[in-house]
Amino acid sequence: MAQTATLTSTDIRRVVVVGGGTAGWLTAAVLARTLPRRLEIRLVESEAIGVVGVGEATIPQIRNVNSFLGIDEDAMLRATQGTFKLGIEFNDWLRPGHSYLHAFGDIGLPAGPVPFQHYWLRSREVGDAPPLAAYSLNSAAARAHRMMRLERVGTSPMAGPKYAFHFDAALFGRMLRSYAEQRGVKRIEGRITDVVLRGEDGFIESVRLEGGERVEGDLFVDCSGFRGLLIGALGSELEDWRAWLPCDRALAVPSESTRPMRPYTQSNARPAGWQWRIPLQHRTGNGHVYASEFTSEDEAASILLATLEGKALAEPRLLRFAAGVRRRPWVRNCVAIGLAAGFLEPLESTAIHLVQSGVSRLLSLFPDRGFNPIVIDDYNRKVREEYTQVRDFLVLHYRVTERRDTPFWRHCASLPMPDTLTHKLAMFEATGQIFRENEELFTEQSWLQVMVGQGIVPPRYHPVADELSATDLADFLGSIRKLIQGALERMPSHERFIAEHCAAAEFRP
Repeated sequence: MAQTATLTSTDIRRVVVVGGGTAGWLTAAVLARTLPRRLEIRLVESEAIGVVGVGEATIPQIRNVNSFLGIDEDAMLRATQGTFKLGIEFNDWLRPGHSYLHAFGDIGLPAGPVPFQHYWLRSREVGDAPPLAAYSLNSAAARAHRMMRLERVGTSPMAGPKYAFHFDAALFGRMLRSYAEQRGVKRIEGRITDVVLRGEDGFIESVRLEGGERVEGDLFVDCSGFRGLLIGALGSELEDWRAWLPCDRALAVPSESTRPMRPYTQSNARPAGWQWRIPLQHRTGNGHVYASEFTSEDEAASILLATLEGKALAEPRLLRFAAGVRRRPWVRNCVAIGLAAGFLEPLESTAIHLVQSGVSRLLSLFPDRGFNPIVIDDYNRKVREEYTQVRDFLVLHYRVTERRDTPFWRHCASLPMPDTLTHKLAMFEATGQIFRENEELFTEQSWLQVMVGQGIVPPRYHPVADELSATDLADFLGSIRKLIQGALERMPSHERFIAEHCAAAEFRP
């Protein structure tokens, strides 16, 4: 630890992170980067327990934490066998044979005081309009398997591609561990057998390891995964959301890499769930998320293995889960982050983001040893709000669909709709407007693409869009498509871009 800062008797000095993996080591790395002179950080993990380690797809917000930590993107991608991600392709969700892309970045360009979708909606009334994706640079690049870092398209107001990453989660966790240990974080190997509480107030005093060693701290961060070892000991239960999100199992398996290497994640709907496909440099990550009420493990494994694009490199690994969030992610002197705080299936690749947003909130509300209840209540309210907003976005995919071809999809059609989601959909259907709530993770462009992709197209648009003449509207929309096409022609293939900037030693384009 660096030179100690001036501390008072009420300052947090000792932080104990329980659990490794991406959640634990990202938490430790960010704390060590932010408060190096103030905190003594120890991380307790057991190699015998291992980590879930299937989260290989991210969203663009991960670039914020990489930048804060000073991690070079290309070096990170080489170390983690990573590739670039421009969005997520959803196949067979609206109906079998249908496909759409939830692309990162902007849709269209502004032409007045109302969002772009109103001009697109008007164009549908005027004539045979191109699909919404025709106005997304990310979508065009993804479909063409191209990638380039680009701030702006020429001198136009159009932003370049917005991107995230696919990477090997285990390798990413290893990289974060090295980063954290170089900045003074001490790793303690051991399995926790007991959580020791103080008698006078029920705060965590220490954790006891198998060999009898006790690890004491002022603040404990629970990154122990689904077990919720610490937060569970403090009585914070999981609020079960399976009434809205019925999937409760996942089978994960790696397969041989195939070409072309797509710069996007695929989510393919299946008879009782969906299947992910994530391209890495050295392999492809695959998984089948399903509802055990509607299919067996053997049936789910058979579907997964039969639909791989390359040879399986291992046997499928089963994960059991329940969608939901802790009623209180922060209790007394313990904050749960990652799977210990809650779980939402990786349909929109939010797992690592929810870790980094949890750490960010902890830092913004960093306590002293008094652990003011106002601070804790505010943290819990904001975390639960974010999980709820992500939940609603996931429910949209299941609930708004034409599929009725299997018992699972008929069940999804009858799922209750959260009131917050009902209101957002009703507003869009009635007005074409989308309003982002508070610090909501998903932007208006994300909601727009998924709602339209799932078959919701408003019958009306804002009257401001009529202020453009038919000729001016056609010229405006045509100019956007021309900008996108011009940018696309200058972009190299995804594989060539990786080969030139961030290829691991084993990568062969």
